[in-house]
Formats: sequence, C-alpha cells, structure tokens
Amino acid sequence: MSLDTLAQERRARLAAERLLELKQAELFNANKKLSNHARNLSDEIIVKREETAVLKTENVQVLEDLERANCAVHIAERRLWDSIETIEDGFAVFDPSDIMIAANPAYLSVFDGLEDVRPGISYTEILGLAVEEGIIDIGDRSRSGFVEQALQRWRAPTREPHTIRLWNNQFIKLVDRRSAEGDMVSLGLNITDSMRYAARLKEATRKAESANRAKSAFLANMSHEIRTPMNGMVGMADLMSETELNEEQKLYVDTIKSSGEALLSLINDVLDFSKIEASKLSLNPNPFDLERCIQDVIVLLQPVAQQKNIDLIVDYDMFMPTCFVGDQGRMRQILTNLVGNAVKFTAAGHVIVRVVGLPEDDGRSQRVHISIEDTGIGIAPEMRAHIFGEFNQVEDERNRKFEGTGLGLAITKQLVALMGGDIWVDSEQGVGSCFGFHCTMDVVNAAQDVPELPSWMHRAYLVDHISANSAILEKQLTAIGFDVTPMDTSQALLDSPLDGDIYLLDNNLPNTDMGKLIAEIRARGVTAPVLLMTSGPVSAAALEHDSTNTLQKPLLRSDLCHALAKLLPAKSTFKTEDPNDRQMRILAAEDNKTNQLVFGKMLKNFDIELQFADNGREAIEYYESFNPDMIFMDISMPEVDGKEATRAIRAIELTNGRHIPIVALTAHAMAGDDQEILAAGLDHYMTKPLRKAAIIDQIQNQKPSHCRAISPDETAPPQSNPQVSVMAGE
Repeated sequence: MSLDTLAQERRARLAAERLLELKQAELFNANKKLSNHARNLSDEIIVKREETAVLKTENVQVLEDLERANCAVHIAERRLWDSIETIEDGFAVFDPSDIMIAANPAYLSVFDGLEDVRPGISYTEILGLAVEEGIIDIGDRSRSGFVEQALQRWRAPTREPHTIRLWNNQFIKLVDRRSAEGDMVSLGLNITDSMRYAARLKEATRKAESANRAKSAFLANMSHEIRTPMNGMVGMADLMSETELNEEQKLYVDTIKSSGEALLSLINDVLDFSKIEASKLSLNPNPFDLERCIQDVIVLLQPVAQQKNIDLIVDYDMFMPTCFVGDQGRMRQILTNLVGNAVKFTAAGHVIVRVVGLPEDDGRSQRVHISIEDTGIGIAPEMRAHIFGEFNQVEDERNRKFEGTGLGLAITKQLVALMGGDIWVDSEQGVGSCFGFHCTMDVVNAAQDVPELPSWMHRAYLVDHISANSAILEKQLTAIGFDVTPMDTSQALLDSPLDGDIYLLDNNLPNTDMGKLIAEIRARGVTAPVLLMTSGPVSAAALEHDSTNTLQKPLLRSDLCHALAKLLPAKSTFKTEDPNDRQMRILAAEDNKTNQLVFGKMLKNFDIELQFADNGREAIEYYESFNPDMIFMDISMPEVDGKEATRAIRAIELTNGRHIPIVALTAHAMAGDDQEILAAGLDHYMTKPLRKAAIIDQIQNQKPSHCRAISPDETAPPQSNPQVSVMAGE
C-alpha cells in the first residue's frame, strides 16, 4: 500500500471515529431526555393517584351530604306541612297555570267536603264550585259577575287583601302573593271575631257619642237654668252693696255675692272640663295685648289679694313685644287659674308674674315664658305630679282649708297643651311655689301709641316699700330716660333734697299718713307732680290730696307713659255744643223681669235712654218706633227668640240703609253656639253672666259720635268693678 492510501484510510478511520463519538453523544443525550421524561411521568402518575384518592373521598362525602340534605329537606317539608295543617287559617299553593299544588285542611274545609276541591283543580273551577254550591255569599251580584271580578283580582299584577262572607256568616280575608317563579300562595284568614268585635265597637262608639251629645246638651241647659236665678242673686247683691248698709247687712250682702261668684266659678270649671273631655275645646286666635291681658287678671284678683294683704306684682320684660296672635280668652283663663291659685294658697307676702320671650328662628314668633311665683304654703314633693289631675287638690281631703273643684290646674294643663306649650311647677313646702308655662305665638307688629314725655321730666323720686315693685318700676322709668332715685320709706323721702321733677309714691306705705306726707312736701315748696300708686279699690276720699294724680298698679308701660304725658299743662279748649246732641238710645230685649231690674239698676247713673222689650216681637216693634242706637238682644225669649228677631231687623235695614249694632246675651256656653248666633246677623256675642264693665265697654264702643257722653268723663275708660255682673240668665 502506498503512503497516500494509508493516509486516506487513516483519515477515513479518524472521521469514522469522530462520527461514532458524535452519534454516541447524541444517543446519550437522547437517553438522558428519555430518562427525565420517564421520571416526570412517574411523578405525575403518583400525583394523579393521590388526586384520584382525594376525589374519591370527596365524592363519598358529597354523596353522604346529599343524602343528609335530602333527608333534611324531607323532614323540613314534612314539618312545614304538619305545621300548615295545624293552623286554623287556610293555606294553598297554585302553580303558574293556577292549578292547586297543595292545600291544608283549613283551606279545604271551607268547601264543606266537596271531593272535587283537591290538588289538581284549577282556581277557576274552585270559584265556580264555591258560587254554585252557595259557599260564598255573593250578595246582590250575579254569579258570573262575581267570578269574573274574582279572576280579575287573581290575575292582576298586585292584589290587595279582600274579605268575603261565607254561607255560615263567617268572614275570610284572602291574602294572595305570587312568587318570582310564578307560583301563587293563597292565605285565607278567618277574621270573624275581629269583624264582630269591630261591629260591637262601632255600636259602642255610637252609643258613647250619643251619650256625650246628651251630656253636652244637659250641661248647656243646666248652665242656662242655673245662671238665670244666679243673675238675681249676684246682680241684686251688687245693687244692694251700693246702698247704705250697716256692718251686719254688708256682711250678708258680701256673703251672697261671694257665694254666687263661687257658684259661677264651679259652673265654668265643669263646663270647660266637659268640653276638654269631649275634645271640643278649640282656640280662637286673634291679635291681643298680652301685657294688658295680664293686668286685667291682676285687677280682677286685687280685691281678694288686698283683703289678705298680698301684693300682686308684674315683671314684664322691657324689651319684649306686647301684641301677639292668640286666644286672649283662654290665656286670661290660664292666668286667672294660676294667679288665683297663688293668691288662694298664700297667706302673706306677694305674688309675682314674670314674663320673658325668646325669638324663634322664623323671626315672626316668640316663645313666651310666663311664671307665677308666690310665698304661699308650697307643695310637698309627692303631690307635685298629683295636682294636675282632675278633682285633685294640694291639701288632704279630710282636712280641707281651701275650697274649689280641683279642676283648675287640670283645665289649665289641657289649655296650655292645646296652645302647643308645656306647664311645670317648682315648689318648696312652707316657702312658696312657682308655676310656669310656655307657648309660641306670632308677634303682631302694631304701632305703639306711646306719647312723648315732657322735655322737663328728667329726675324721678320713687318711694315703694316692696322691693320687687320698686325694682320693676325703676327699670321701666330708666328705660324711658329717667334718672330714678328709689326709696323704701317716707322718712327717706323727707330726708332727701326733694329736687325731683316727679314723685311716684305708693299709697300703702307702712306707718305713713299720705295726706300729711304730701302736705309736708308741698310745705317745703315742692310743686312737681305727685303720682299716687294704688293697688285694688281705694275710696275717693282717701285720694283727695293736694294736686295729686293716681295710677293703678300693676303699671303698663303705655299707661305709665300716658299718665306722665298728661302732666303737661292742660290746654283749655272750647267746644260748641252740637244742636243734634242727644242721649244715646238703647233697646234691651229681655223677658226675665229680674234681669230687666238688674240691667236698669246697673245703667241708672249713665246718661242714656233705656227701653225694654219683653220678647222678640216687641223688640222688632220698638226698633221701628224707638229708633235705638244699640240693641242688647237676649237669645232665648218667648213668641219670637233673639235670633229670629235679629233676622227680621236686618231685613228691615235692607230697605232703610241703616245698621244698628246688636249684641247677643246668652247663657249657652258650649262650643259652636257663637257661630250659630253670629250667623243670625248679630254683631257681638257675650256669654252670661256678664260683668258690668263689659256692658259699659260695649256701649262706649258703639255710641254714635252725635250722642252725648254716657258718663261725666268719657275720655277715661270706665273704672270697672270686676265683681259686678249683669243679666245672669235668659
């Protein structure tokens, strides 16, 4: 062999060896991959085996749970139907096609054993069977009409409960609800007992309302009958008190008068309480002066307070308005009850009425707080909640020292609640009590008729031994621009420089002869005006002092300013007498002779021409012949009553163009009487028994301008005696 051949073989062998090594490497790598893949498959098989074991276990658990669930469902379904079957009300289920799926015995029992009424029957068939068999009382409707109406309700989107009456006079209330899947659940509630109870309740309500109307009529008639003889008792006692009497006779007259007023208070309390009990008491809001309303109550109670030597004081917030919209009569009643109680249960000391106001958010109303403080017997803690009850009083019933019905505070609480307010009491036994209440009222922005004070008035001397009175009046005087020097004794005044522009002296200064005090002041050269402040009725002789004027306490701010303004030098004016000047003609229609006597005696000292008519027919005749300027018309009269007579007079006025004021006088005081009376054409309504001052005020207000003054000083309001009454019956 040649060397070339050997070299080629050698090269070929080397190439084959290299190729063999390469293939061996590739085979090794392939074996390695195959080994890894086999290992991975082995691992996956192990995992799958484990997962299969778990799934097998879970499958067994699921099967067990499913079996338990099926068992629980079966038990629950059985218990549900057992419960449904035990209830007395009917229960049934219908599928979306209105086919009955199931019903309890109570539902099926309504159909009185009809075998056709069972699961599988349609609702339409049930209605047809119920109507044909007379199971349902369809009243005056036709069978087809009843079935059609029932199907319309059944198929409506929403169904209100519906009550049907069965043949045996039982009442079933149907309540039907459709589920989201379309099934209808129907309930039949037996409401027979409820219907019968409602019928009994309706009948009882009717009887109660009838009894309440009878009671109201009875109270109105009794009020009328009691007030009629009471007119003679109280009215004649008032007239007798104006005559010359000895001490014993005066005692008898005062006893008659006080007994009559006590009877009147009792009648009013019972009437008010009966109206509250019947929920017929209503409010009549109108603009009124709250400060003057309080003063009227104080003036009314001052005679009683003066007998007990009790001072009545009013502290009205200086920066608070006085005119509000509210029921003045009910506000006066509340104040009279509370202040009257304070006076009754106070043996010595004072009673203070405090008034403050807080503006509400709307700016048009105020929350008015009124408190009545006294220095009386006080109230034990265990009695404070008790006193607002009906017929309850502070003292023990076995040891009564104070008379009364025990209705005053109960009525007051109801009236305050009717006004939307609240009432409360604070008290310490043996020290005194404070009753307070609040209510919200709209403010009336009325123009204040307050005159300007004389420019020469700057310094005032104030002498009052009651510190509360002195502090309140000092506050009022300071607010209108005075420099006030307060004192509590007459000696302190005499020891002062006496350089004031005006002197305000309390007429009841202790240990003081007012005549001598004023004489000594004048003797020292004091020519400034002196105002005597009085409380309660004071004889004219006791006030006849040198150049003095009087003021009645409590002092209203406006009255105080008017009194001070009148101290200006009077300007004399000459008034030419009107040739047409004449007496005011007044016609009084009253069938009761005693009432006529009382009415005439009450007006005997006034410059008027008075004519009486015994009935409504005479009132119509006198209207045309007497030509009155004003008529007082009794409502209940024989032949022609007051309302009929008024209608006849108003018919005549349509032809002559006149309008005569006619004031109704009646003892009927129940709710609604005033509207009925005013609807007959009367201008005003006054409930008996009336105060003499109320009669005079009506005459003053209605007096024509061309008539003479009915009293010597008509510019000043008549000094009314709050204990005088007139025409107490019809």
